[in-house]
Amino acid sequence: MGRVKKGELCSIKGCRNRAVKSISSVKALNVLSKLNLDVVDKGGRRVYLCELHYKMFKKATKKDRLIEKWWKRL
Repeated sequence: MGRVKKGELCSIKGCRNRAVKSISSVKALNVLSKLNLDVVDKGGRRVYLCELHYKMFKKATKKDRLIEKWWKRL
């Protein structure tokens, strides 16, 4: 059983919602710093995001994911 299912909280400072997704801290720190969001523990491997912050993360990385998908097809 993973940490999200165990009830891990969102890693964003000031957010006390339950996490729904975990993502790599390397990807998360690059994107979340552009969105002016601070992570509580920057030393961990994973960052846990609630539904609201995960939605913001997805919107911010939409172009990157699309370009990556195109490169894989070549």
